[in-house]
Amino acid sequence: MAIVFPDIDPNAFVIPVLDLPIRWYALAYIAGLVAGWQILVALMKRPRIWGGTAPLRPEQIEDLMTAVIVGVILGGRLGFVLFYQPAYYLANPVDVVKVWQGGMSFHGGFVGVVLAGLWFARRHGAPAVQIADAFALVAPIGLFLGRVANFIKPELWGRPTDLPWGVVFPGQAAQTCLGIAGQIDGNCARHPSQLYEAGLEGLLLGAILWIMLACGALRRPGMILGVFLLGYGAARAFVELFRQADPQFITASNPMGYVIHFGGDYGLSMGQVLSLPMIAVGVIMLILALRRGARTEAT
Repeated sequence: MAIVFPDIDPNAFVIPVLDLPIRWYALAYIAGLVAGWQILVALMKRPRIWGGTAPLRPEQIEDLMTAVIVGVILGGRLGFVLFYQPAYYLANPVDVVKVWQGGMSFHGGFVGVVLAGLWFARRHGAPAVQIADAFALVAPIGLFLGRVANFIKPELWGRPTDLPWGVVFPGQAAQTCLGIAGQIDGNCARHPSQLYEAGLEGLLLGAILWIMLACGALRRPGMILGVFLLGYGAARAFVELFRQADPQFITASNPMGYVIHFGGDYGLSMGQVLSLPMIAVGVIMLILALRRGARTEAT
């Protein structure tokens, strides 16, 4: 049993006059940013949920989003270049700017957003931790849409499986299983790990954060951020158990693509290595938020 990948056009639509294809991946980024922008504006109009004054005025969000978009693109691209294919891009430096060919790293994009947020907070004298809390609330929207777009493309598919919900993705690379579990009628069924991530990093984590919001978590600066970092890191590290490693990490002696190998079938993938610091920082932020106490209307 397996599910044959549905015939989905990677282009959402084509602009007729320009003959310019608009891909689902681009729409996911745009929709996530626009939705986040509107929600952030709404949050800044409700000082009571912050336990006092909101960290920013609603009209400042547009400038903040501009900085964040730059941070996402530069950080995501440079993160992919440095973490996943440094040798290739060192030999082909011109290709670094070819973002349209694909290749973005969430962890790199996260660092880019952090740096953009810190710069904006310092420039405007705004509380950086509360701004980070607000962004953590809306981040799961973009994560969910982005992972669904990964599935549609399709890319970042999982390891071979013989489970009934395994998906036979198109393309020779995805359909080559080297005779291991999941070989179905000459095609290889794989975990739809993109959808696992969409469910955990997007839907589940987002629901937890918004329940926390309803319980007054924004009154404790850093709490939402801490849970986001801890939750994302744990979800990503877990899904990496089912996700196919990037081909540049896979060798005959390291078929699982571990970047840290403990011997035998045990090791850590690049995604897990990059997620561990997020988990650690998340725990620290959560502890500090609990010790800091809640803000009150008089704060």
